[in-house]
Amino acid sequence: MTTKKIIVLLACLMLVIFSQAQTITSPNNELTLSFHLTDEGTPQYSLTYKGKAVIKPSTLGIELTRGASFLNNFEITETKETETNTTWNPVWGEQKTIVNHYKELLITLNQPSENRTLLVRFRLFNDGLGFRYEFPKQDHLKYFVIKEEHTQFQLAGNHKIFWIPGDYDTNEYAYKTSKISEIAAIQKEGIEYISAQSPIETTSVQTPSMMKSEDGLYINIHEAALVNYPAMALEVDPETFAMKSHLTPDAVGNKGYMQTQTQTPWRTIIVSDDARDILASNLILNLNEPTDYQDTSWIKPMKYIGVWWEYFVAGKSTWAYGKENNVKLSDDFTKLTPNGKHGATTDHVKEYIDFAAENGIDGVLVEGWNIGWEDWIGNWKEEVFDFVTPYPDFDVQELKVYAASKGVQLIMHHETSASATNYERRLDRAFQFMADNGYHAVKTGYVGQIIPRGEHHDSQWMVNHYIHVAKRAADYKVMVNSHEAVRPTGLHRTYPNWIAQESARGTEFEAMQGLNPDHTTILPFTRLMGGPMDFTPGIFQTDLSYYGIGSTQRVNTTLAKQLAYYVTMYSPLQMAADIPDNYKRFSDAFQFIKDVAVDWDNTYILEAEPGDYITIARKAKGKDAWFVGAITDENERTATVDFSFLPEGEKFIATIYADAKDASFDKNSMAYTITKVVVTSKSELKQWIARSGGFAISIKAPTSKEELKGLKRIR
Repeated sequence: MTTKKIIVLLACLMLVIFSQAQTITSPNNELTLSFHLTDEGTPQYSLTYKGKAVIKPSTLGIELTRGASFLNNFEITETKETETNTTWNPVWGEQKTIVNHYKELLITLNQPSENRTLLVRFRLFNDGLGFRYEFPKQDHLKYFVIKEEHTQFQLAGNHKIFWIPGDYDTNEYAYKTSKISEIAAIQKEGIEYISAQSPIETTSVQTPSMMKSEDGLYINIHEAALVNYPAMALEVDPETFAMKSHLTPDAVGNKGYMQTQTQTPWRTIIVSDDARDILASNLILNLNEPTDYQDTSWIKPMKYIGVWWEYFVAGKSTWAYGKENNVKLSDDFTKLTPNGKHGATTDHVKEYIDFAAENGIDGVLVEGWNIGWEDWIGNWKEEVFDFVTPYPDFDVQELKVYAASKGVQLIMHHETSASATNYERRLDRAFQFMADNGYHAVKTGYVGQIIPRGEHHDSQWMVNHYIHVAKRAADYKVMVNSHEAVRPTGLHRTYPNWIAQESARGTEFEAMQGLNPDHTTILPFTRLMGGPMDFTPGIFQTDLSYYGIGSTQRVNTTLAKQLAYYVTMYSPLQMAADIPDNYKRFSDAFQFIKDVAVDWDNTYILEAEPGDYITIARKAKGKDAWFVGAITDENERTATVDFSFLPEGEKFIATIYADAKDASFDKNSMAYTITKVVVTSKSELKQWIARSGGFAISIKAPTSKEELKGLKRIR
């Protein structure tokens, strides 16, 4: 046989080998990923967990607006397998050290007819799979426009699913719980009015999407490292139980503008037969790039209060200064007619600063301090705020000096009214103003329809805008807490000053339509999978008729559940959201908020079932202090706290803030008890929780034996 024939034979043999399924297993051998090409040269993958199907054979591909798409006619030209096992330390987080252990399969695909190359990179962890498309530099592919991404997730059954409707502009819907097959019939019920919304016409849900199969698998689908790309929703086939990527379009209907070398975000599938593993997963964080910030010492987790909740419930305060409703930034705001209810006055903010200083609260957020609030919403107006000019009754210099004298940070508020173009033009001046006046953190907001007009909150342009704001803020050593932004995808690893986001239905809705009792038992499995949420907990006065403004609305929790949120609803930026007067009325319960940490060495998921209950324990970073939070849905239950996370052989004092025996969210919701007991690592507590209730526990070592006297010991 000639040399030429041998080469041809070997080439044919390699093509046969590459056309067969490529398979890898997770480091613990519980997950198996398979990849192959169909007869049409279409990429397909599948995933199993302990032999159970998680994702049945599902197609991969990207459709372009012009020319041949990346859908079929592929050949496998190379495969490469590697394994990585490292650890890293986040700037802040739920754990001091994170393990990053995965096996990787890199598939090189070639389209001979177009002479183009596409890479598909899979990373298989013990708790799930991440994969993405990569486009290397090449002669026949430089620029391209994405019409749609065709990534499929063929589920193995008609799973129970916790979902909100697909929408290009809002994440602030209430969660539905149903079978996949039922989504189409009830999707319209879930589309409540939001100030800016663009529901997807096809049957679809947003990510993170949380599911539970009939055979006991918990499955979570989301994305990681959303950079220079639109956010992904999932189209749902209620008959076949297949999901498919649906990208957010721009003003002209395109999905993404790409230039090689580039890649898509990671598509993530987290899976386990134990719901606790879903909450404990670091897969999404591990798929994001490490930060390249040289100095992160200025990024500090914190608790804050704010001139905020009173705008919703007290009836005495407004964001706006004047009575007029047609203003321009060029107007002389000293000539407006004061409405007499402006909340952000110098004297009123000093009251908040005093309360923060007296109670060890780090910061005070002030909303409504700057000109423009008289007609800020609903007009699709571009020049809304300038972010540097205060109202006549807000003295920036005086408050700067006063806050500094009290050891309290003022937190800036930049509501953009969704005019991102206006914000970007003024961004450097706004951040310089913050630096000059002692503001080291900013809450940004994007309420309304996006400008550039026709763009969406979740489109590629806006995704890049949010990242630009975070990066530019870092240049001024400013931390960012974004509201109404695209849902997070773990980018706080890369940009650790992007310290929190809202991007879901938060506490403010308790003053409007209300939150369902199961809402916060779902959020940790959905929205919080991508990153921490500025949920703004801590509402003690749960019956809002108390304020005498005609509201009959109730906060649908007990007071004790509000305390538990500081542990179960993770954020390094935690607000004590209620009005200071209410904390003075319930000062003994407020002690937990004063004590609870915001940064952690370790997190222990003790109990979890999406939509039903969550019990979590955490150890404060660098301190011998532990905190426990437990919440339930509309059903009362008894939670179990296993204290084995404590050091062995030592005694600790646990202060338990619990629902009173006659408490429930709709009756006697502010009834609570406070009990001190002695616990060790061998203790186990059975604690009753009221309907939509909870409990919180702070744990510390005694300073003397005298502290232990008379306290009951939990065995």
